Amino acid sequence: MAILRYGADASVRLDLAEGALPIEFGTPPAEPPDDLSAAVADALDEPLEYPRLARCTTPGDRVVLALEQAVPQSAQITAAVIEALVRAAVDPDGITVLRTRADVDSGAEDPCRLLPQAVRERIMMAIHDPSDRDMLAYLAATDAGEPILLHRALHEADLVLPIGCLHAEATADYFGVNGAVYPTFSGRKTLARFRSPGLLETRGKHKKKLIKEVDEVAWLLGVNFSIQVVPHTGSSVLHVVAGQIDAVHRRGRQLYDAAWSCPARQPANLVVAAIEGRRSQQTWRNVGRALDAAAALVEDGGSMAVCCELSALPGEGMQRLAATGSRHSALRAIGKHRPDDALPAAQLGRALDRGKVYFLSLLEASVVEDLEMIHVGNGAELARLARCHASCILLSNAPYAVTKSAKS
Repeated sequence: MAILRYGADASVRLDLAEGALPIEFGTPPAEPPDDLSAAVADALDEPLEYPRLARCTTPGDRVVLALEQAVPQSAQITAAVIEALVRAAVDPDGITVLRTRADVDSGAEDPCRLLPQAVRERIMMAIHDPSDRDMLAYLAATDAGEPILLHRALHEADLVLPIGCLHAEATADYFGVNGAVYPTFSGRKTLARFRSPGLLETRGKHKKKLIKEVDEVAWLLGVNFSIQVVPHTGSSVLHVVAGQIDAVHRRGRQLYDAAWSCPARQPANLVVAAIEGRRSQQTWRNVGRALDAAAALVEDGGSMAVCCELSALPGEGMQRLAATGSRHSALRAIGKHRPDDALPAAQLGRALDRGKVYFLSLLEASVVEDLEMIHVGNGAELARLARCHASCILLSNAPYAVTKSAKS
């Protein structure tokens, strides 16, 4: 019998007909560091292809920590970075921690909660609101003539330290290490451009164009240094990589792929994809990523099941799917208006085109069924579903998985 963990501390026991065991993927072979703060300090003491922070800062510098949404163990990482800056003689009064409104709304922890009170009182906390034009400052224009607007704190900083979480390169809404700055801290119009369902195209031409834009904006802003984490299971961190951006990208990619690449397998009739972690990981964004991972491993016309503890009600994009009789008409409207959950809605629509989607969550059955998914009430129901299938793949931590089937 196989055990699949999901949510903060939930699990389900599964086997197949006649006692056959499912195939299990999605748990890194390496263990996370015993002391994450020490791992961050080590990464900053010996950055990749870059001088130590003490050689790049002065006491009067204005430093902004640009914290990407859903970075695991963000409080430990933020505290360790600020402690390193203070050791480098940077005045805490000149340090700003910039985070997104979406991160706050998702229930992510206060990134400064572990700092000593005397330091915490002097740190500036800023929450980015992409709809507040007064928060934004003009940087330059894109090749298409679109204005590049970024949070003012980034413009005014002497040093910007992006803190991001690596993902599989094929993840539709992942734009590389510089994505922790742009479009994360841009305006609503820019964010909408980066939610295009065109990101789901297999050849990825649209996404490559956007990544090029992201890297150009980081260059224009003068961002040369990055701090990136390789996630472990749930809400934990496996590796911390810091240094010059290109070097961080190369090393981070090696470590990520070693941790999260799943061996190519023949597609299964049922793929069960789990989302581990606390509330900040239980999002529609991660549901979309989990569905993409499952769809890469399921047979044509097979079944996918997502196990999570999502409690957030569907957003505008998902509601359009529920309210419109034609799924394809709804997806066209979503592609035109691009609400905040445009990509998860498009990912759900694509998964439904591929096969049945079962959904175990904290949502009411009526909410799930309105989205054309099949509600699963508990682990026992999911176990019965697994026993009805001749082949099954269990995908732990599905939003992080690098999946590829043998048919690819």
